[in-house]
Amino acid sequence: MIKTLKKLIFLAILIIIVVSIFDNFDYIRDKILIKIYKLDYSDYVEKYSKEYDVDKYLIYAIIKAESNFDKDAVSNKGAKGLMQLMDSTAEEVASQINMKLNENDILDANININLGTKYISILIKKYNNINLALTAYNAGSGNVDNWINDGTLKTDGSNIENVPFRETNNYVRKILRDYKIYDKLYD
Repeated sequence: MIKTLKKLIFLAILIIIVVSIFDNFDYIRDKILIKIYKLDYSDYVEKYSKEYDVDKYLIYAIIKAESNFDKDAVSNKGAKGLMQLMDSTAEEVASQINMKLNENDILDANININLGTKYISILIKKYNNINLALTAYNAGSGNVDNWINDGTLKTDGSNIENVPFRETNNYVRKILRDYKIYDKLYD
């Protein structure tokens, strides 16, 4: 009888602990996610996302995917900074906003986020679609234009899974996933 009572008490305590943990699960999960889904460089992201009319959480998702918030990141292909801009892309976008670039300006967080956000805004306007804009951000507008022209991709971006480049296909999916997480976590 005492053994059974001890087991029941132990089971009751265990249930209380488990219920307590699950009551705090959302809180714990969110604390962990906030460490992974950072809002670093928020002054710049907020400023340029408003200026260029791009959702700030999309910019955070791009930065996370491109550099994981390392402002000094340089890829093996030469893409630089938080938003991993190629020199030629940075120079082209800078000329559109009447900005003069010096040699290491692309690694400056303010300049990089400015140019990267402007660039994604240009692509969103061109394709009128975030899926295709992200595809072009990674694979280039020329490739996206060709894929649309040959029927590989639809102009509404609804068949983004057909992107022929595996890296780009995964990239777009990752950013769209992270974009949703940012939006849900912070809004």
